[in-house]
This record gives sequence, C-alpha cells and structure tokens, in this order.
Amino acid sequence: MARRPVAWVGAIVLLVEAVGIALLNWFLGLVVNKQDMSLAGLDPHAMSVSTWIAGGVFGLYLALCGVVMARSAIRDRAPGRFGRLLLISAAVVHGLLGAFSVGLVGWPAFVFMMVVLGLIVLTLVAYDKKPEEVADEPRASSGAAGGGAPENGAPQPA
Repeated sequence: MARRPVAWVGAIVLLVEAVGIALLNWFLGLVVNKQDMSLAGLDPHAMSVSTWIAGGVFGLYLALCGVVMARSAIRDRAPGRFGRLLLISAAVVHGLLGAFSVGLVGWPAFVFMMVVLGLIVLTLVAYDKKPEEVADEPRASSGAAGGGAPENGAPQPA
C-alpha cells in the first residue's frame, strides 16, 4: 500500500508550508513596519509584532503536524490520539483556507490547499487497522459458556 509515501510527502509539504507561512508573515510584518500607517488607530509596531508572532505560531503548528506525519511514516503506524486530533484540525484549517483562497488568491492556491488536505486525510484514513492485526485479535466463542466447537473442527476434550 502507498500509505508510507503519502505520509512522507504530506510531512514534507507541511514542513515546507510551515517555513513558507513563517516567511510570508515575516515579510508582511516588515511591510507594515515600513509603511508606518495605522489601521483603525492601532500602533504600526504592534501590528508588525503581532504579524510576526502569528506567523511563528502558525508555522510551528504546521511543523508539528509535519512531524506527526513523518513519525507515522517512520513507524508505519497510525498517529496517537493527540496526533490524530492535530491532523484533523489541520485538515479542517486547510479546507477553510482553501475555500477562502479561491476568491482572495486564486485557483492555484485553492488547488494547493486541496492537495495538502487530501494528503492529510489520506494519511488519516490509510492507517486503519492492518489486516494482520484484525486476524490476530481473539475471536469470541459461539457458546454461552465458551463451550463452542473449536475452529478446526476437532472434538473438544471433556
């Protein structure tokens, strides 16, 4: 199955996106700082610093999502509860950003967001229980007191 390569590609894309978001917000903070204009009476320095902080926090969030996906690819196992919640939230964020980016940025940004969304969702769905894990689970006996016939059809000792 192609779940490991999908998880690796998703991890790499999320890490690159994290760096890109952090650099974009750093640049936007510089632009706001150089303009020396206020928006509704806000201090320009406060706006630039808050842009840098928001870019750093969102970049760290995406980097953490990338690390969770890379860990899943390395271990070839589903992420834990916290990792699944983190990836589900990242999928929701990418879906919303994709919807907003159509009108604001254009179709290429929408396509990128949907590709990342698809990689995250495919990673989450692909790491269901493996067939060999399902086969190894103990089966419930058919009898009420556990006295059902064995699976191989051999008589049970009394």
